[in-house]
Amino acid sequence: MADVARLAGVSTATVSHVLNNTRAVSDDTRAAVLAAVEETAYTPNTVARSLATSRTTTLGLVLSAISNPYFGELLSAAESAAAAAGYTLLLVDPHEDPDYERTVVARLHHHRVDGVVLAPSARPDAALEYLARHEVPTVLLDRLLSVGLAATLDQVGSENQEATATLTRHLVEHGHRRIALVAGLAGLATTDERRAGYVQALAAAGIERDPTLEVSGDSATDPARIAMAGLLGLPEPPTAVVVGNNSMTIGVIAALRDAGSRVPDDVAVVAFDDFAWADLFAPRLTVMAQPFARIAAEAVRLLLRRRAEPGAAREVLRLPPFFVVRESCGCPPHP
Repeated sequence: MADVARLAGVSTATVSHVLNNTRAVSDDTRAAVLAAVEETAYTPNTVARSLATSRTTTLGLVLSAISNPYFGELLSAAESAAAAAGYTLLLVDPHEDPDYERTVVARLHHHRVDGVVLAPSARPDAALEYLARHEVPTVLLDRLLSVGLAATLDQVGSENQEATATLTRHLVEHGHRRIALVAGLAGLATTDERRAGYVQALAAAGIERDPTLEVSGDSATDPARIAMAGLLGLPEPPTAVVVGNNSMTIGVIAALRDAGSRVPDDVAVVAFDDFAWADLFAPRLTVMAQPFARIAAEAVRLLLRRRAEPGAAREVLRLPPFFVVRESCGCPPHP
């Protein structure tokens, strides 16, 4: 910085103000400083700056199963929202392992992130306890919790129960009574809420639950493929299926293809989560699409607000997804 200041003919304080936009300077002075920065190839020392300001302008994002198309979209939206606020994201994947989840949040803390956005595992207590003990600003994403330390945190995600009930009711309205559920990983809040919506819709229609029709796809493609194959092997297989996320939808469609079952003629399919190429399936998929861009933007907003105002009132946001009717449910094609 001293070299830049000498070359530009200004003080080091003026160089700092130009680089950090902390005080107005004349256009000529700004141009001279920026030219000197270019000539000297000067790079600000962000580590030293973070020690001086107690800010690193980095946010941690803890997100399992980033191969899931929905989480990929969520990651992209979160990065855009963080960048718009002048922050960089550090991404870690705990692989749905609660012990490793605690390890990765500690690593983010050691990297002095300014806050953490966490999509919690089925047992996030150790990670949440670490974040609370070290007073790391934290927002829960996607999987909303109402007990323990989570009940003190800002949270944002989709409404799951009524949305899944809507998907299930749609199948009932098409005359289906043997409706299966391929649910997500046991213990996740989203899995429990979506199962509750499925059960709610069956009860409202007077359809008795059949435990053989409720299977787990572990929130992943291959387990869902195996689970759907098992459903097709039942003495009385389902005529329709509700799928809990889009990674599992890929597995379900693959199992139906393997068995030679036609969608929706033999088995109607509806699913939670949309993805960019859902329109490319034949037939096109009927889904409940989550507003991932708004979810990500709200998560970043809540985190920055929590850092700026530690005593602010807690916010929990459940954003409504969008019901996108295509043909996999048995509806006629539409433009």
